[in-house]
Amino acid sequence: MNSCALYLCALHTLSLAVLVAGNVHPECDLMVELKKKEAECLEAPQEHGNATSPGCKRTWDKLLCWPEADAGEILALPCPNILFHFMKEPAGMIKRNCTKKGWSDPFPPYHVACPVEDEIPLEEQSYFSTIKIIYTVGYSVSITSLIIAVTVLISFRRLRCPRNYIHVQLFCTFILKAIAIFIKDAVLFQEEGIDHCSFSTTECKISVVFCHYFMMTNFMWLLVEALYLNCLLLSSLSHGRRYFWWLVLFGWGRYGFNWKLVEGKQLPGGTKKLGRDFSQGMG
Repeated sequence: MNSCALYLCALHTLSLAVLVAGNVHPECDLMVELKKKEAECLEAPQEHGNATSPGCKRTWDKLLCWPEADAGEILALPCPNILFHFMKEPAGMIKRNCTKKGWSDPFPPYHVACPVEDEIPLEEQSYFSTIKIIYTVGYSVSITSLIIAVTVLISFRRLRCPRNYIHVQLFCTFILKAIAIFIKDAVLFQEEGIDHCSFSTTECKISVVFCHYFMMTNFMWLLVEALYLNCLLLSSLSHGRRYFWWLVLFGWGRYGFNWKLVEGKQLPGGTKKLGRDFSQGMG
């Protein structure tokens, strides 16, 4: 039993580490960097002390930070550094004229001075479509096969034992994980052109929460299978049923408990890091 307790303790530590290490999705790094640049721009002190003097105030145009300027002054700034990796041509310069009425529109426009690759090649589109078809068919076949397996295991009295009950729980996590993925895809990809970094609805959050929950419970029940067999080897077979209900609670509840534990821990600034990362990276 000491080995079983060690396994449980190790898993508790690992699961907490996984939760704490939650981070922003790589595809949203660009949006996060832009938000950071915007905050730096707006929080910077004004260079001109007299706010009534003619000129233009510091402003953020969603890509560049334009400093204060006097009326009639023309400023030129290079393309944003964060766009360099996506640009098709060498970076150009963006200019804006400070008039008495305020800043003029950028010239040349951003899409001319800083052209970026904004179209997905046909080969990649075909690849993504093929991958989606493959995993949709694969998950569908898995759901059907696992439902049949669960039905067989719970229908025949001779097959009713703690070991097979654990198999049923594991099969259920595979089924629920596949269903949760289908639901998540239906919610997140219901329309083309959705900004998934800022897309944040109740349906989106619920679908992603359940998808992650069933993924983690699936891993938990894989471990439960190993824990149960290990406990049987370390103790008499007559105690198997006693361990079963503890393993059921562990398999379905451990991840949820850890999630609430980490989510409830307040970090400096009064924000909940896990919730913030979740809302930014999973939308």
